[in-house]
Amino acid sequence: MDNLKKVGLTALGTALVATSAQAADVSVSMGTSIGFTGQDNNNQGSGWTMTDSVTFTTSGDMDNGMSITHTVELDGAAIDTHKIAIATDGMGTLTYVGDGATGPIGAWDDVTPTANEEAHGTTFAGTKFGAANNDPNTQNSFVYDYTVMDGLALKASYIPSDGTSSLDSSMDYGVLYTGIDGLSVYAAMGENNAASNSADLSMFAVVYTAGAFSVGYQMNETDYGTGTDDEDFTALGVSYAVNDDLSVSVNQSTVDEEGSAQDQDATGISFSYTSGGMTISGTHAQMDNVGGVEASDNTGYELNFTFAF
Repeated sequence: MDNLKKVGLTALGTALVATSAQAADVSVSMGTSIGFTGQDNNNQGSGWTMTDSVTFTTSGDMDNGMSITHTVELDGAAIDTHKIAIATDGMGTLTYVGDGATGPIGAWDDVTPTANEEAHGTTFAGTKFGAANNDPNTQNSFVYDYTVMDGLALKASYIPSDGTSSLDSSMDYGVLYTGIDGLSVYAAMGENNAASNSADLSMFAVVYTAGAFSVGYQMNETDYGTGTDDEDFTALGVSYAVNDDLSVSVNQSTVDEEGSAQDQDATGISFSYTSGGMTISGTHAQMDNVGGVEASDNTGYELNFTFAF
């Protein structure tokens, strides 16, 4: 009799699982590229590289009105981006990020328009400063996106403490205003409660597009709790769409670190040309005082052939 009960309960459980499953859409997308990078004042050997990415996406609607999207990206031989997005009916989207997505401070680290790469984005000899946003670790975090009304969107993230590198949780939150045609205004603030040294973070950017021209300006600021490593980042970018296929841009950025002898200054020119599923893009940039080291100047350049299918 006990065996019959076990069989009956097993069958009932299987039936409940089967009836609760929802239909899902599965898609696969892939992109790959061949790139070349080089730099003066440094012998880096062969600059040829390749990237490859296969993204699997599963999405479906639930009976309660929610939509679930699960994304896994294979980059080379490893899992890169993986996240689960839960879209509610009118209450925004909550994404649990295993890896590969950030809150507003990280997502908007440099939004100035460019045809290919930021002025500081190419490879340079030395330890360069980036966009100086210093956002916290993005693994095992939560990101929330909510459209308040047409032209106004909120974005926030919560990064729980991991007990080692981050003893306290961290948060950041921002707003994106697009209520005026051609204008985008970004503003965000937050914190990085790293165990080594906590920091208060903020950013502001404005981008305006009129016809084929787009111009943007950005400021990022990092204020550490201790030490003399506070950073101020500013960037300016201007891009021009020559036609539907070809775009060019000029970008400039400066990083002022409190403890460095000199500001790091970078200037770059970029282009991007698309034909069918292939895009050819490149950047040539000059960086002075790499990493804030006086007279540590270098030139970096890159050329990319990207295929999407």
